[in-house]
Amino acid sequence: MQTGDILMIDDGQAIYVAGHKGMVGAAILRRLVSDGHKNILTRTHAELDLMDSARVDAFFERERPGVVFLAAARVGGIMANMRHQSVFLYENLQIQNSVIGAAVKYNVKKFVFLSSSCTYPRLCGQPMKEEYLLTGPFEPTNEGYAIAKTAGMKLLQYYKAETGIRALVVVPCNLYGPNDNYDLEGGHVLASLVRRFVDAAGPAASKEPGWRPPLLWGTGSAYREFMHVDDMVDATFFAMNNLPDCDLVNIGTGKDISIKALAEMIASAAGYEGNIHWDPAKPDGMPRKCLDVSRLKNAGWEASISLEDGVKRMIAEYRGLKSEGLVK
Repeated sequence: MQTGDILMIDDGQAIYVAGHKGMVGAAILRRLVSDGHKNILTRTHAELDLMDSARVDAFFERERPGVVFLAAARVGGIMANMRHQSVFLYENLQIQNSVIGAAVKYNVKKFVFLSSSCTYPRLCGQPMKEEYLLTGPFEPTNEGYAIAKTAGMKLLQYYKAETGIRALVVVPCNLYGPNDNYDLEGGHVLASLVRRFVDAAGPAASKEPGWRPPLLWGTGSAYREFMHVDDMVDATFFAMNNLPDCDLVNIGTGKDISIKALAEMIASAAGYEGNIHWDPAKPDGMPRKCLDVSRLKNAGWEASISLEDGVKRMIAEYRGLKSEGLVK
């Protein structure tokens, strides 16, 4: 291992966090600030539309970041992915092409790209090793998003071979945490379940007009792996500093749980004591998604926030947002 190949962040380099208002981008920003980095670049969507390649090019030419974290993306849960496959494919390709292209053109030294576990084949061997990518068809319910993320990964691999840009692709499991999206249609599963069961809990809720027990998509038989976003960012920084020869790494806990068991855990923690109904006419999505995290574990890293603790944090956050009228 050559120390010069490690993707460490040097003092003085401008660091651009694309997507700093989202869950992952905000967590990266928190970590950078906590670590004492001051030369950090951020832009809101209103200030810089990442699908506008000309504006992105001008931004990179003017600011010349040395490090880029690409956490900006069009994301959503199973319902949003199914209904808007073209949007998830088109917008993510546009964002990735604009940012990666400008990074290569203006000699960015280090690039971190956030991929997704949905890029693995639908019927993938478990746990999913990095070498299993592109060995089978994608899960149809999120195919557009998976194709876009896979294209970003391959584009960086090609540029790395051709230009020498030092790039790391991280493939996280299902994430949750501060700044998550609690929308029932557009949000991811854990945050959506938190909202459903908190809203349905307590004697007052059941007496509201139109109240019904939560109806959840699918059968609950699918298995998913969940990680708090702060753990995911910690793992990313660990990989940057300790895995010099790695250009692709899974990030997760290595443990999965059925959606049914997750729903029951969240219901209990939220104080919901009623029935949970499932709609088997709706899809479960990929049958199982559990990552092989041997690369990180063998290097000495493991997650520190348990799912039980993370669920309690999410419930407390949602209740706080709800009490302040910040949830739509």
